[in-house]
Order: sequence, then C-alpha cells, then structure tokens
Amino acid sequence: MGGNQCIIPTSSIRLPRSLILKSTDTKLDQENNKNINEPTYKYVIKKFQVPVDHFSFSLNDTFEIRYLINDTWQKGNNPPIFFYTGNEGKIEVFAENTGFIWDIADSFGAIVVFAEHRYYGESLPYGNESYSNVKNLGYLTSQQALADYVDLIEFLKSNNNTKNSPVIAFGGSYGGMLSAWFRMKYPHIIQGAIAASAPILQFTGVTECNAFYRIVTSDFKAVNKICSLEISKSWNAINNITSTDDGKKCTTDIKTLKDWLSNVYINLAMVDYPYETNFLAPLPSKPIAKFCQHLMNETKTEKETLLSLKNAINIYANYTGKTDCIETNDAAPDLGATGWYYQACTEMVMPMCSDGIHDMFEIQPWNFDEYSNDCQKKYNVKPIENLACNTYGCKDLSTASNIVFSNGLLDPWSSGGVLRNLSSSSSAIIIPEGAHHLDLRGQNKADPYSVIQARNYHKYSINKWIKQYRL
Repeated sequence: MGGNQCIIPTSSIRLPRSLILKSTDTKLDQENNKNINEPTYKYVIKKFQVPVDHFSFSLNDTFEIRYLINDTWQKGNNPPIFFYTGNEGKIEVFAENTGFIWDIADSFGAIVVFAEHRYYGESLPYGNESYSNVKNLGYLTSQQALADYVDLIEFLKSNNNTKNSPVIAFGGSYGGMLSAWFRMKYPHIIQGAIAASAPILQFTGVTECNAFYRIVTSDFKAVNKICSLEISKSWNAINNITSTDDGKKCTTDIKTLKDWLSNVYINLAMVDYPYETNFLAPLPSKPIAKFCQHLMNETKTEKETLLSLKNAINIYANYTGKTDCIETNDAAPDLGATGWYYQACTEMVMPMCSDGIHDMFEIQPWNFDEYSNDCQKKYNVKPIENLACNTYGCKDLSTASNIVFSNGLLDPWSSGGVLRNLSSSSSAIIIPEGAHHLDLRGQNKADPYSVIQARNYHKYSINKWIKQYRL
C-alpha cells in the first residue's frame, strides 16, 4: 500500500469554504452537552424479501430482512440514498448511534436507509431455528449480507423517482468493513463509501496479533500508568484469592470472569468518547479516566487490588446505579451480537494475542489449531484462516476507489485499519482523539476539532462522488 495517510490534527486542515457543506441542527441538546442516551431519530420499519442463498440454484428458501427508512428530506427526483450497511446487532442500535447520517441528510436532500444484517435483530432466515444447527446457520456470511443489500438497493431504485439516485454506503466497525467491501465488490451499485473504524486488515499475515491489546493498554496507560499496572496485577490476585474456600464462594467460573473483564477493558477503549453515551453500556464522558480514578494508587495487597478494581468496574457495569446484579456472560448484551461468534469461526478469523509485557493482559498466545478445534466443538465448523483476504483483498487494495477510511487512534480496532491512502480516490483519515467510529456519531459540543474536520472531509467526499455520478 502506497501513499500517505491524511491526519486530522487538533488544529488545521482547512477545507475550501465551498467544499464544506453546512450541517443541519441535530435533535440533540447541544446547550446542555447531552448526546444523549437515546436520540429520537424518526424512521419507518419495513421488510424486504431476499433469498436465503444468493449463490446457488438449488435452494429456493426466502426470508425477510428489516430496514429503517426516512424519506422526509427527499428533494425532487433521484435524491441521494444514504445506505447504512448494518452489522452484528439489532439495526435500531446502529441507527441511534450513527447521528452523522441524520445530521447531514437534510443538506443533501437524501433518503436515509439502515439495513439490518441477516441473522441479527429480527432478520432471521429460519426464525427461532436460525441458530439451531449448522445447516440453518451456514448462510451467515458477509458475502450473503452484501448480496441482500444489492437486492434491497435495486428495489429502492425500482421506481421512476429514484432510478437514477446515487447511493452512498456508510458503516462503522464490521459495518465499515461491509461498506468498504461493498464498494470494492459492487462499484456499479454504490458510488462511494464512508468506512469508519473498519479493520479490514485485521487478518493473518497482515496485522500483528498483539497490536490490538497494545492499543487498549496504551489508552489506560495514557490516563495513568498505575491504572494499567493495577489491572496487570489483578489477574494473579483473581487467581490467588479465588483459589481459597472463601474466594470460591464469590465465583465458580474464573475463565468467564476474566473473559468478561477483558471485554470490559476493550469496550471502554472502544467507546472512550468525550461525552456521556449509551452504546455498549451507559457510560460517563471519558469513561477510562473515570475508571482509572479508582486505580490511581498502587495497592499493597491482593484484596486491596480487587476492591479497587470492583469500584472501577462499576463505572462500566453500573454507572446508572440501577443494576442489582452484574452479569458476566456478555459485556454488551443490548447489542444482540450472538451471531458474530459464528462468523469469527468461519470467515472472520482475526488473530489476537497478548504477552503480559507490552500489554496489561494475561499471556494469551495465538494458536490457530486450538482456535479451530474450539470452533469445531462449538459449531461443528472449521474456520478458513485467509477467506476474508482471499475474497476481498488485504495486501493489494490499489484498485479500491471512492472510499474514505477513518480511524481514531484511541480505538484498538485501528490496529487493523487502513492508515494510508490506497489510491487517488481512496483516502485514509486519522483522528488522534477519536475512539470507535466517533466520526459517525452525531455532532456534540464536546467533539474534538479533529473529528469535526473528519466529518467535513466526509461531506466533501460525498459531495464529490454524487457530482461524479451525475456528470
């Protein structure tokens, strides 16, 4: 990959005034600096029938995927269609946390569509039996999901008012991967893509397996070095205290507890936003700083370490004070991302490892054979290590066009993000103060200057792609 990345600093990049589109007012309470927990975006929920299998002629089963649509900003015929490529969860969650699309829709006179990914939310090919066996679950792939989106867009453009509408894809995280891959695989369907926090390079032989956990650690260390050191100490403290009779009364599954704690630290790094949010969990502004306030002093005993950690964990697990009992099975239960574990066992094999030296986690080497065996035990499937790269490309993406890849340096998923321009029309935007797809969130008084400028670049790119299409 050649070229340079476009770094959005805390001051400057000045886009020409004519290229910066004016944003509409959001429905958020800017005066009180509220994000706020659940924006009241308005949409109609509709359903659209798609094949269970787009790529064979031997299966004729169909099902309905859901999509959310708002066409109140449409101006005239052939308006732009802003199409969010839904990812691993209920589509309403992503609609509520992707305010950037809602903020700019009026300026562009666009139709807004959020499409739900198959096997998530209520878009279940076999209803309650969708997860019951491998035969039913086997159609959960990114390729099938993209084909669903192609059919939906063709349907949306099937009337005279929209048949020549330009389509711009948006997505964050896995949704960002889908947006980028959508443009790469179907350039005749969409005219451009905003791919935020899209780790399309987080695969074997492309990104080092320890990069992700090192970024998580650096986020905590940047607040206070003692904080990350105390977390490092806590693993042995958990081992030692839970090995006693009294400790065993507290928890019976140490691995589940540790996995949950690791996911909490990861999620805190992902959503370390500068204002209060309710995405993966209800959280205060700058949650890592609030978390680390409880781990500012070095503890002398293991009990002190775990007591301090318990108080810190409440920032994530019980910020609202309404939780009576903390569940440690899922660190983000409201997302509804159960199917992702299957996808990670098939096409989305993203190697992760930690060494306990350059990061604050326990030693966890990457072993594909062991990983594969676990997947076969759980789902009776064998992961294909290089399937994503073979399908979409990883090491050579020079033919990609009309894509903006944005990554925040606080986001651990930036480890597998595109950090350099791929071509003259596929740009890499780096946001120093940005966490996980912060630029796709709605505008907020607390936004750092770098994310404001990133959004301006997105609007400039969208405007350019629409003009190209209409020439």
